[in-house]
Formats: sequence, structure tokens, C-alpha cells
Amino acid sequence: MQVTKETLIGEALEMNAGIAPILMGIGMHCLGCPSSQGESIADACMVHGVDADELVKKINDFLAEN
Repeated sequence: MQVTKETLIGEALEMNAGIAPILMGIGMHCLGCPSSQGESIADACMVHGVDADELVKKINDFLAEN
């Protein structure tokens, strides 16, 4: 189970809700907001000024461990 830059935030959270702290760590404090659920990881990174490849790696590392 892995995410890509095209994975929606809602889909990623369904895979493992433990991803939430990682997303909140980049400034995504509105995870319950319907618009954030339909946003891709790449879109969220663009809005929050984060490198999408680094975030995808961090999430996939977490998923591999959990």
C-alpha cells in the first residue's frame, strides 16, 4: 500500500489514519474539511509550500512501517 502525488488526501487517510500527524506537520490543519479530502497530495503540497516528493516518501515510509 503506497501513495503517489496524485493520491487524494481522503484516500490516504482511509489507508491509515496515522498519516494525519504527518499532514498536520506540514500545516494541513483542516483535514476534516471536505475540500481538503478531495485534494491531491501534490495540490496540498503546492498550497503549503512543501516538496511533494519528500512528503510522498515520508508517508510511504510510515505506511511501510505500519
